[in-house]
Amino acid sequence: MDATLYVILDRAAARGRDLDEILAAAIEGGCRMVQLREKAWPSGRLLPLAERLRARCRRAGVTFVVNDRVDLALAVAADGVHLGQDDLPPGAARPLLRPGMILGRSTHSLEQATRARDDGADYIAVGSMFATATKPGFELVGPDLLRRIRPLTERPLVGIGGITDANVAEVIRAGADGVAVISAVCGAPDPAAATRGFLAAIRAARDLTGRTPPL
Repeated sequence: MDATLYVILDRAAARGRDLDEILAAAIEGGCRMVQLREKAWPSGRLLPLAERLRARCRRAGVTFVVNDRVDLALAVAADGVHLGQDDLPPGAARPLLRPGMILGRSTHSLEQATRARDDGADYIAVGSMFATATKPGFELVGPDLLRRIRPLTERPLVGIGGITDANVAEVIRAGADGVAVISAVCGAPDPAAATRGFLAAIRAARDLTGRTPPL
């Protein structure tokens, strides 16, 4: 698992563009971990798309995670599942997963992050870092929450929410091991170039922190 740049594929953020093509471009740009996020389609309708994306990731050696839906993640043999605060808690979801599957958890407070750690989440997503239009009703916590969580766990921390190539360094310096982005890649005119730009900015910020991510 390498969540340095964790690209979330979302039809709404793609604004009608083909997710297969966006995934291919992100992989070309160097992304090593992706998530399929779909809030509108039922799992049955989403299955063929998930199967195609999973197959491409497998050929490229890229980690493929499904958002929210444990059933779909299992059906396509995904590498993992990502669960929000309204989804199954990690303790209830883990027995349903295949051995070795990654379990990620969204958190918006110190208490939620600590609980995710104690419940055995493999990585902890923290957000929203900045204002974002992708998630209505987002909770703005800012990079300061990362600074508070970082001393409490060696689990990988992934910043999410409103992250751009202009502010990603702030998130890494605050203690994130990687960042998750949606519209910054899915909605970019050139997703491959956007991916490369993020990775360059993240590596530069890491050089300044001297921290080696546990990814």
